[in-house]
Amino acid sequence: MRKTSLKLYLANAIIAALYIALTLVVAPIAAGPIQFRISEGLNHLVVFNRKLIWGVIGGVFIYNALMSTPLDVLFGTSQTALVLIIMYFVRPKIKQPLLAFIINTCLFTITMCLIALLLMITANLPFWPTYMSLAVSELIVMTLTYPVMLLINKVVHFSRI
Repeated sequence: MRKTSLKLYLANAIIAALYIALTLVVAPIAAGPIQFRISEGLNHLVVFNRKLIWGVIGGVFIYNALMSTPLDVLFGTSQTALVLIIMYFVRPKIKQPLLAFIINTCLFTITMCLIALLLMITANLPFWPTYMSLAVSELIVMTLTYPVMLLINKVVHFSRI
């Protein structure tokens, strides 16, 4: 195995573990119609390095598999994978990092409709109010974690992984 491959596998494993740990830290507000998962800030990693999407997707899958229902695994993982795969292909075409962060944040915010649909099906919650609360909470988390990810990148250099 090449050194680069091992480094990438390890980075993705660490990212998955971080996603799980950060979500557990805020567990009481990590699920339901208002979700303040600080781990969602890891979604920004795709802006720095497209190869890091697997750690985020894996973290979402494992957390939901351990702490939620099979439908949540399906909807939650699909929502994350959908946006990250879109960003995987779109990111090289976006030359301005700030614009990439904005697009990433908007896509995650918009696709919270999938989680609202899940909560409508499983918890009998009304779609639109649930979607609005989920979208606003996702927008807040993604916006607040943007500068944090920029600071971490100055030390870790995600693009070099």
